[in-house]
Amino acid sequence: MEDFHVSLVQCTLYWEDRIANLDHIEQLISNESSSDLIVLPEMFTTGFSMKPAPIAEDHHLDSMESLQRMRQWAKNLDAAIVGSISTKDQGKYYNRMYFVRPDGDVHWYDKYHLFSFASEDDEYSPGGSRVIVNWRGWNILLQICYDLRFPSFARNTITDGQPDYDVAIYSANWPAVRSTPWKTLLRARAIENQCYMIGCNRVGSDGNNIEYTGDSCLLDSKGEDIAIGAPGEEMILHGSFSASELEAFRGKFPVLYDQ
Repeated sequence: MEDFHVSLVQCTLYWEDRIANLDHIEQLISNESSSDLIVLPEMFTTGFSMKPAPIAEDHHLDSMESLQRMRQWAKNLDAAIVGSISTKDQGKYYNRMYFVRPDGDVHWYDKYHLFSFASEDDEYSPGGSRVIVNWRGWNILLQICYDLRFPSFARNTITDGQPDYDVAIYSANWPAVRSTPWKTLLRARAIENQCYMIGCNRVGSDGNNIEYTGDSCLLDSKGEDIAIGAPGEEMILHGSFSASELEAFRGKFPVLYDQ
């Protein structure tokens, strides 16, 4: 594997306004041409809305507006783009994370753990399994927000002698009132799974007057900081992941093999 370059977009989101969010993010990432991967927050086109009927986009790979914009960004920047969208598929609503490659190829993951505290489970259907995508030689686990609280779901097991994944992505709308669990659990997931960690959270306030301070981060496989978002500030975090350092650490301290 070559070293891997990441851009993480910690931004405000316009409540249930798809076009405003797409235009805003397009402007923010327009110069991110040196990255392999660009990560966006959970429900980056609408905010964390529990009214999917008026906001969800139909899952059609060739006509879905947000997905077409993601494809164009990926092509223009020669980077994979990832973030979740309120999506309708075969009569059901999903909080669906799309992973879009520069060649237009698309993978997706449906949020498995729905946030019952906000009645997400009343409005959306859960996904069936976790998803790992290989991109430029790196295996990447796709996760969304509340999934972070369930360590068994993220367990990095050994398959054919190798760990299942190298990087975990948590795309979120995680409120400021629970910022300490967010920061603590991201670090814990990186440490226990010996993986690089991407925690992408929004800032600002939403249509329910819930505040978000971001606290986004890029962490290494020891849980140490690579880049940390300034609380409450819209910004793009940058970081590089080292394949040789990850391999050396896993070899020197092979805890993943003791499960």
